[in-house]
Amino acid sequence: MGSQKMVVLTGYETVKEALVNQAEAFAGRPVIPMFEEFMKGYGILFARGENWRVMRRFTLTTLRDYGMGKKTIEDRIIEECGFLIKRIESHEGEPIETTGLMNGAVANIIVSILLAKRFEYEDPTFLRLLRLFNENARLFGSPSVQLYNMFPSLGFLFWTRKMVLNNRDELFAFIKATFIEHLKELDENDQRSLIDSFLIRQQEEKNRTDGFFHNENLKMLVGNLFAAGTETTSETLRWGLLLMIKYPEIQNKVQEEIARVIGSAQPRTEHRAKMPYTDAVMHEIQRFANIVPTNIPHATTMDVTFKGYFIPKGTYVLPLLCSVLQDETQWEKPHQFYPEHFLDSDGKFVKRDAFMPFSAGRRMCVGENLAKMELFLFFTSLLQRFTFQPAPGTSKEDLDLTPLVGFSRPSAPYKCCALPHS
Repeated sequence: MGSQKMVVLTGYETVKEALVNQAEAFAGRPVIPMFEEFMKGYGILFARGENWRVMRRFTLTTLRDYGMGKKTIEDRIIEECGFLIKRIESHEGEPIETTGLMNGAVANIIVSILLAKRFEYEDPTFLRLLRLFNENARLFGSPSVQLYNMFPSLGFLFWTRKMVLNNRDELFAFIKATFIEHLKELDENDQRSLIDSFLIRQQEEKNRTDGFFHNENLKMLVGNLFAAGTETTSETLRWGLLLMIKYPEIQNKVQEEIARVIGSAQPRTEHRAKMPYTDAVMHEIQRFANIVPTNIPHATTMDVTFKGYFIPKGTYVLPLLCSVLQDETQWEKPHQFYPEHFLDSDGKFVKRDAFMPFSAGRRMCVGENLAKMELFLFFTSLLQRFTFQPAPGTSKEDLDLTPLVGFSRPSAPYKCCALPHS
């Protein structure tokens, strides 16, 4: 790519061998001009070495402390489902565009962990934040940014680079103002959010010159978690609704299983084990949607011999997730939406090793358990209450499953009608 030598890994066996079997050797991040300029090696997503290890450990521990995978966060998601359902009901079956709604609902879950609060969907600050993240996700994948990454000396020619950095500065200003507010109310015996926990650690380390709990890491960590915790999950849900509209017979089967197992009660994560078909549909939505097709780039942390090739330390490695999620040796119908990929002949749910939407190995997504819980609770709660149909004047045949281009892979914007389901 430009003057940079890259190694591209394709297919389940190859990607697994690198990321799982030789996890340490492939756990680095390359220096990519746009991401380097944006993040400066701080936070968690593009951090390296000891900074990455410390921030990852802190993030995993703190996410668990604030309920990831536990009932506290489940209750918070269920509460947000209620707000989302009310908002959809207010449209009374008229066509709606789902992007803003899904972004708002999903973002509020990560906001509750980061800031211990929620925003109203029409809050102008919240809407601006979501717009900044959505815009940057699109710009990071744009041809102009790819060119800048290949030829950074020509950066002054690319207006997209300026937009990305302006968005970053606006975002950081918001995060800075937010944690200054937190400082006023900081009580180490009553920590309510990830920012509280970080600031307490910062005070404990204030006399260390080599500490990692400084404001640059805090701003970037909050930005990383907000982006990663919103974009991918809300895009997966939007793909899910689009696919249910496109394949109403699958939507009906999910609703029949919800009625049989849950009835009119509130869906909870414990229901999942009794709902193999819904679970299979959820997994297939993630496989088919293929939200981060190229994966986030890796780099080798040492010289490594891999599949007979010598790869020097620091080499840029791209383990393509799309090649795993669509590997023809692993999936019966890799390019079709086919929930039976995750069901055996008795209709029982089957785990598949080649299901890697969260990547694998040392750089695997830290929020995987949170995302799985959100996807199940939002999806079942929505299909329990509504039947989703094409907007008037369009038929299911008109619905386009061609994704948009960006760093992630969102579906094209679409309108749908949510009719009450009894």
